[in-house]
Amino acid sequence: MRLPDRLARFNRHVTNPIQRLWAGQLPGFGIIEHTGRKSGKRYRTPINVFRVADGFAIFLTYGPDRDWVRNLKAAGGGGLVHRGRTLEITDPVVVTAEEALEFLPPRPSALLRRLGLSHVLRVRAPS
Repeated sequence: MRLPDRLARFNRHVTNPIQRLWAGQLPGFGIIEHTGRKSGKRYRTPINVFRVADGFAIFLTYGPDRDWVRNLKAAGGGGLVHRGRTLEITDPVVVTAEEALEFLPPRPSALLRRLGLSHVLRVRAPS
């Protein structure tokens, strides 16, 4: 189930500035650092993220057509603040939830099913 665009707009202006204070430190959360395709402006977007074998899986709670996803794909990657470290991420690929269940660990898999999300962004990162 994709969350409504109205909630995305609210989060962008109200919740995200607060989450950026702690999202890069806690398990299950992170901050995507990306550059706008047209503006060239740097952005920092809080996300739900989980470590997988060759990188990370990012839950697309608002669907795969968000600006930050398009920015990452256009640039071929960006940065990820995860557990206090900033990592370079590359090769962003949107996959279906069914495909993601093949590489996600058990707890994130259960959460993905419970949330009923349809897409996940898979990125590569150094170990």
